[in-house]
Amino acid sequence: MGRGKIEIKRIDNPKNRHVTYSKRKNGIIKKAEQISILCDAKVSLLIFGTSGKIHQYCSPSTNLVDLLDNYQKLPDKPRLWDAKHEELSKEIDRIKKENDSMKIKLRHLNGEDISSLHHTELQGIEQVLENGIAVVREKRMECYEITENNTKILEEEHRHLNFYLQQQEMAMEEKKMQKMENPYHHQQHTLNNYNSHMPFAFPVQPIQPNLQDIK
Repeated sequence: MGRGKIEIKRIDNPKNRHVTYSKRKNGIIKKAEQISILCDAKVSLLIFGTSGKIHQYCSPSTNLVDLLDNYQKLPDKPRLWDAKHEELSKEIDRIKKENDSMKIKLRHLNGEDISSLHHTELQGIEQVLENGIAVVREKRMECYEITENNTKILEEEHRHLNFYLQQQEMAMEEKKMQKMENPYHHQQHTLNNYNSHMPFAFPVQPIQPNLQDIK
């Protein structure tokens, strides 16, 4: 008994809808891969689920942008983008051409691919290089002068610091020598200060022998 015909309409049950989406998504991607291999066709497939997640397949050696450009060139086909986007596309093409031209000029300035250039073109490149060298030399001299000035400032600060440290060491040595040369005077000065602060002095009585002990 064959399978019953399924009515093509939105599945109301979210769980069933998700399961069906997952199965059919894998199936259509598999079919796209098969037709690109069997028939040597250029296939590009984009699938956006309800969650916003994208699934895609692009046949080997197929560029999606080139594929869309080829579609744009077909007659009697709906436009993929409006005039504003076409202007943006033209601007992108212009920038790409400028970028390619700049790359070629950069190779010429590096001395590459110059065998096909005319004599006047080589003179122009030479003049550009000479001007660039002059600017680089000027900047180099400016940096050298700044470095020299900074070095002189640092050396001057270093001399001041050394002089200050020597003065401090000399002062400490002088104080140390004074303490070592006058220890007695320092001790006597301390003793005199102590005696001067005594309120009174006790008279010292001579020790007399006890006459009872002498027999």
